[in-house]
Amino acid sequence: MSVSVTVSCVQLNSSEHIEENLEQAAVHIREAAAAGAEFITTPENTDFIRKTPELTLETAPLVGEHPGLPAFSFLAKELSVWILVGSMKVKLDNGKLANRSFLFSDTGQLMASYDKMHLFDVDLPNGESHQESAIMQPGEKAVVVNTPWKKLGLSICYDIRFPYLFRDLAKNGAEMIALPSAFTVPTGRDHWETLLRARAIETGSFIIAPAQCGIHEGGRETYGHSMIVGPWGQVLAEKTERSSGYILRKISFLDVTKARAAIPSLQHGRSYEFYKSKDLN
Repeated sequence: MSVSVTVSCVQLNSSEHIEENLEQAAVHIREAAAAGAEFITTPENTDFIRKTPELTLETAPLVGEHPGLPAFSFLAKELSVWILVGSMKVKLDNGKLANRSFLFSDTGQLMASYDKMHLFDVDLPNGESHQESAIMQPGEKAVVVNTPWKKLGLSICYDIRFPYLFRDLAKNGAEMIALPSAFTVPTGRDHWETLLRARAIETGSFIIAPAQCGIHEGGRETYGHSMIVGPWGQVLAEKTERSSGYILRKISFLDVTKARAAIPSLQHGRSYEFYKSKDLN
């Protein structure tokens, strides 16, 4: 395995049209590959974003019929790069959807997939409401996958707020963790960078976070600011412009070794019982 890899985060402004979004993603993937990227990641909802759950259900293809699968497989093989499609939405037999990441090798082979485990059911202070569980089936399996470099852990967006998942990914060998996202503007402005840096520091891992940006169908707005964060918590690359494009960074896994040796918190976890206080009667 190589001790370094050049990583890219593609930032997108997905519309309601699948083919249009696949073309937009392909343009930036080609640009990143031409700039030297070996491992290229795209955001959550790479395929499309709709304004209502009903339209999302209507638009999502069956997994075997999703045009994104052959398109990204072909692109990975053509460019000889690894591609993580942050997520596309596919219909399941039970009528719900999976919000699913797909990892393709440089030969175009599908190496792994991951279904978003924690669903975004929130009512934000600005009046914005999201209820993913109304149409989404949560994933039940964490994923760590071998790559030509080091092991990669997979997560999606709202997963970031559940530190135990990231700790478990790192304890199972992940030295880089992908976090493709479509963060809202209010949560992005206040929490995005802080959470990314916290997950990196807690696990001593690289966090690779491609993001959606801008205005989507129905006025939904996403925060952007795709980032690559190092295992000591430093922001190594960031797309500060809220527009589609890509960022690029060569990362060295020696930094993971150094961070985990300096603060070996992954080895220091303990089980414990919880003290229950007596009733005050």
